[in-house]
Amino acid sequence: MLTDAYQPYVFPNLTRLFSPRSIVVIGASEKPHSIGNLAMQNIVEHSGFKGEVYPVNPKQDSVMGLTCYPDVASLPKPADVVVVVIPAGGVCAAVEQAGEIGCAFAVILTSGFSEADDWGRAEEAKLVEISQRSGIRIYGPNCPGLVNLNLPLGMTFSPAFKDDIAPGPIGLATQGGGLGRNMIQHNERGAQFGLWSSSGNECDLQVADFVHHMAQDPDIKVIGCLVEGFKDGARFAAACAEAARRGKPVVGLKVGRSEYGARAAASHTASITGSAEVNSTVFRQLGVVEVDDLDELVDVAMLFCRKMPTGDEQIAVFASSGGAASLCADNVGMAGLTLAEFTSETSARLAEALPAYANMSNPIDTTSISISHPDAYREALAACAADANVGLVLAPLPMDYGSYSVVNAESLKAVQDGVDVPIVPIWMSERQGEGYHTLARAGLGPLKSLRNMRKALRRWVDYGAWRAAQDSEWRPAIIRTGSGGEPGATRTLNEIEGKQALAAAGVPVTAPEIAQTAEDAVRIAGAMGGRLAMKIVSPQIVHKSDVGGVRLGETVDTAKFAYDQIITNVREASPKAELSGVLIEPMAPEGGIEAFVGVSCDPVFGQVMTFGLGGIYVEMFADVTRRMLPITQAMAMDMIGELKSARLLTGYRGQPTRDLEALAALIARVSDFAEATPGLIEMDINPVWVGTEGEGAIALDAVLVVKA
Repeated sequence: MLTDAYQPYVFPNLTRLFSPRSIVVIGASEKPHSIGNLAMQNIVEHSGFKGEVYPVNPKQDSVMGLTCYPDVASLPKPADVVVVVIPAGGVCAAVEQAGEIGCAFAVILTSGFSEADDWGRAEEAKLVEISQRSGIRIYGPNCPGLVNLNLPLGMTFSPAFKDDIAPGPIGLATQGGGLGRNMIQHNERGAQFGLWSSSGNECDLQVADFVHHMAQDPDIKVIGCLVEGFKDGARFAAACAEAARRGKPVVGLKVGRSEYGARAAASHTASITGSAEVNSTVFRQLGVVEVDDLDELVDVAMLFCRKMPTGDEQIAVFASSGGAASLCADNVGMAGLTLAEFTSETSARLAEALPAYANMSNPIDTTSISISHPDAYREALAACAADANVGLVLAPLPMDYGSYSVVNAESLKAVQDGVDVPIVPIWMSERQGEGYHTLARAGLGPLKSLRNMRKALRRWVDYGAWRAAQDSEWRPAIIRTGSGGEPGATRTLNEIEGKQALAAAGVPVTAPEIAQTAEDAVRIAGAMGGRLAMKIVSPQIVHKSDVGGVRLGETVDTAKFAYDQIITNVREASPKAELSGVLIEPMAPEGGIEAFVGVSCDPVFGQVMTFGLGGIYVEMFADVTRRMLPITQAMAMDMIGELKSARLLTGYRGQPTRDLEALAALIARVSDFAEATPGLIEMDINPVWVGTEGEGAIALDAVLVVKA
């Protein structure tokens, strides 16, 4: 995993935010159902808070039996946290007072800032200035608050807080409030959340800061993360790297993966939603387990709380219904996972516990003994869970059998208490009887369907494989360089400039020359000899073949005609383009395969490489893979192997094996070049010629766009 050696970001210490000694509530009120009253109730009545609480409201002498102060300046001493629940027009002045007397954090529940209008954006900018000047750190605005369920403490106006207290090892960092509360309420099926931040507009503190804090918290085992947009991609990457270094999985759900969702997320949080493909790339490289929905996030997080996977777990299915056993096993196969083969010792124990007509191989069908002989059911389950080849037991429960389901749930709990292997029930019935609640109270967290199980189990196992394969020395370059943001003015290098820059960095490229007349073309062709490629050179033309600006297989005898034809074609197609001449270079040997290597600068996560094979494999099948920089040669080999069309490189159906080592080396050198060129905005090396083993790989064309 990631080591201690690299910590470029200094994250804030949020201990006193999550565990304050004193709290101020600005806008505290006795008025029933008001936000100020609900916030006070949650802190004073429904929390286990033992510190000092200072209500602030100039219109009241006391709130809930506590002395009420007219303003923050009147407080007897500064507080760790100031909770702000007054209208937006008074927020800046109140936070400024809090900062002046030395309060550490302001939790601003009030809406009407950057998510609303120009006035709100200006007020939010004032909050940032106040924070930077006075040192008070700001949580929000436009958020439902912050909760520490392990204390418990609810600095929130939510009327649901008192019903959602189920302390536990899951940390949750979200921007929006409603969806975060949805996940907290999965405590009904045994999910246990210790911390929840819902950071709203993030004018100061961000999701990244809370992920980093939860990574440090010894009571948190896994971190759920719901992101609508990124304020600082580099900071988020650094926080996730810290969580990975400490062995804490981050389970991430990114809103805005479609155009519709991206628009909605941007209007909700005023954050940068980013490219869905790049976001997924970043998640995968940092070990963030990306999920598709809220219940899936909770499913996966609960599995991580049960046990950390190794990545090679084999699965057992234990059921009292033959249909449920078969359907569950089918879903294991659909997930690409492996059913365990029982040892002879397990088979003997199962034969002793189960009737002869039961299915004792994997998947197990105990038949009706779950009703008639619950002790035998329990013994068979214990044998299954203790098998040396079993890494996890799935227990599909297709129906609610009332008291019998309670007995079976108690058997699952009893066996789980004696083994390290997770036993995972899947409650398939719409009727959630007492058996379901018995499983939830036992911490077994029943999943809601076999489909959900399949996805969660695949994510769980894949994370174990990621941990096992992770290069402990690798760091994403963005943590060092920071997010690039929008590029501003750019210029495009001509092909010779681009290839010269690549060649200087050790990237194999052809050695072109530029002909500015037809006579130049004949002379250059004669000196080069052989079959030649000829291409227009123009800063305005990127896709040369689209305008008739490329001819292949030319020789000294055809060079003059080819030159004239290229110039004529391009002048007709792009009459305003500036023409610098025609590039001439030797063609690669016949029989190679074409690939492409591109680098783009994402405004959130910086430089990202895209790799794929050329031609229809990219255009028709979108067969590409991506990575954040830097990319080692080993990582490049992984990228090559991830392509659906990778078999074309490895000798499919009698085709020759390609020079994968040379291709991987080229990819790694392109990465080195891009990382060492901070002004690089975009690079498209297409095609890259890949020969057979020993013939190498070479860049045949290159377009580089840099900051002007």
